[in-house]
Amino acid sequence: MCGFTGYVTRNSNYSEKEMLEDLLQMNNSIIHRGPDSGGTWINAERGIALGHRRLAIVDLTPEGHQPMYSNSGRYVIVFNGEIYNFQKLKEKIIACSPEYASKFRGNSDTEVILASIELFGIEKAVDSFIGMFAFSIFDLKENKLHLVRDRVGEKPLYYGWNNNHFLFGSELKSIVAHPHCHKEINRNALTLYLRHNYIPAPYSIYEGINKLEPGKHLILDLNSYKEEIRTYWSFENIITQGIYSKNNKSEDDILEELEWLIKDSVKQQMLADVPLGAFLSGGIDSSTIVALMQQQSSKPVKTFSMGFNEDAYNEAQYAKEVARYLGTDHTEMYVTPQEALNVIPKLPVLYDEPFSDSSQIPTFLVSQLAKQHVTVSLSGDAGDELFGGYSRYQLGANSWGKLGRIPEVLRTGGATALKGISVDNWNRYFNWLSPMLAKTGRRGAVGDKMHKIAEVIGVKDFDEFYQRLISHWKNPNEIIINGKEPNYAFTDLNRKLKLENPHQNMMYLDSITYLPDDILVKVDRAAMGVSLETRVPFLDHRIIEFAWKMPNSMKIREGTGKWALRQVLYKHVPQNLIDRPKKGFGVPIDQWLRGPLKEWCEYLLDGKRLNDQGILNPEPILQKWKEHKEGTRDWHYYLWDILMLQAWIEQNNIK
Repeated sequence: MCGFTGYVTRNSNYSEKEMLEDLLQMNNSIIHRGPDSGGTWINAERGIALGHRRLAIVDLTPEGHQPMYSNSGRYVIVFNGEIYNFQKLKEKIIACSPEYASKFRGNSDTEVILASIELFGIEKAVDSFIGMFAFSIFDLKENKLHLVRDRVGEKPLYYGWNNNHFLFGSELKSIVAHPHCHKEINRNALTLYLRHNYIPAPYSIYEGINKLEPGKHLILDLNSYKEEIRTYWSFENIITQGIYSKNNKSEDDILEELEWLIKDSVKQQMLADVPLGAFLSGGIDSSTIVALMQQQSSKPVKTFSMGFNEDAYNEAQYAKEVARYLGTDHTEMYVTPQEALNVIPKLPVLYDEPFSDSSQIPTFLVSQLAKQHVTVSLSGDAGDELFGGYSRYQLGANSWGKLGRIPEVLRTGGATALKGISVDNWNRYFNWLSPMLAKTGRRGAVGDKMHKIAEVIGVKDFDEFYQRLISHWKNPNEIIINGKEPNYAFTDLNRKLKLENPHQNMMYLDSITYLPDDILVKVDRAAMGVSLETRVPFLDHRIIEFAWKMPNSMKIREGTGKWALRQVLYKHVPQNLIDRPKKGFGVPIDQWLRGPLKEWCEYLLDGKRLNDQGILNPEPILQKWKEHKEGTRDWHYYLWDILMLQAWIEQNNIK
């Protein structure tokens, strides 16, 4: 795990000294991603500079130092990530070209990447990689820069043209550190942030700077400065191939193969030349990973969990029971409200664009805990998206099953009628009727609820229905001044698969949005903020491809998700230690906003401040803050979105 950055300039007057000064500013901004060493490579004649920060995990010797040349000198690379099957690839390279046996200088996966590309070409080489990766490689022969991101988006990669410079890097920090980078907020991207609590790819918070989407390969020709983006892997292709493939295997055979794949992925990801452990919540996903780690380890696996004194949020006792049963070397930490609150000022620095998944707080704390003992930690992320674990999959399928039977013309007509009566008038009608209604029929904030019903029943198709179901701010165009929601995964007609099974549709949409742009961003930035590498065994592409060939009935059965994964886990951990309601990895933000964070909220949500910024429409925000403070409504999701945006604006001195 490392970080890299770099740029291409059209400015022919740039001296090598000037290029180095600018590159060092960029590279030094991401030292946290690679505290062990740093390196630079500059070719002033061609106007290209590459920088790298190293967190040494495999091959701790200087031979693993980057930027690194290929054996022939044709390619130079900066790379972030791990290729777990690099030893097998090395054997394949030597078998194909025996002279390479004496050419390898060290034992790093970076050398194997370069050799694979030299022998087989970039895209054929990438197809053979099992791992998480983002890299920039410059081809001196063809004068082309290549940016490549892994299949699912475990490793980040930003890029874009800004003031005659093509800037790129593992984090936005490195890009905006370039002295010629002009920072202008992308208001359209902000509308998506308010809807989802993250900014989905390909957008970023800044105009002109994009995220390279997972499974993509960007080529920049330095002769013409033209870009080309290719897709080498996509969920769309994998899902289409998977669900229509013939799978005549028995359930027992499928479960046996699934267990072997997860076990093999875990085995490969346990390879490291530094101390290694795992996060353990006691849930199905992390318990499966830890059980298969312990089965393949000669000593107790180091495991880590986070606990809270508030019962509604605490799962530490379950993790402790699973750890005791498996015999791991377990460390737990109970977090006080003050310790959690102390993380909040760090968040706008860690997440260098607005990001408001509040589980970012415990994720940072458990990463901080793990870093005291290990340099690498395995995680159980992605089990929900692959095996149907989220409760919203059942809720969404059941709701659409009823709603979808109503003709669209009737749904839209009903929605128009409900919205035709204002929120205040709905409230007045129900207040007038209230004395005549039974107590169970008396409801607060009826107007809001009627308008919410209208929003849901008026949708055109299932994708729009699911978007509404998981949205925070339902009308972000009205909140962001001069903002308009751009086309993205939920609305892009080219990405709609129109799967007949709503469970599969939701898992697909989550896999291309929520998983890469929320879950994986959250873990990467929190862990790299303390120089900890995280690995996700479920995201081995062999597991993903196998999961999409499995019958949906083996994922969700009798209203319960992750059925197949449960069967694998029950072979290693007693069922009674696992089966319980899921609490999630959260913190009591709703209570904190009314209590210890109230003064901070008042400062960031000040009406004059919002007006002066000219980014947000203050009225609906202040109304929600008023209702939340009074305890009449719980708007903490909405408010946390605004607060994290405001904190980010202040941290980055956005005027």
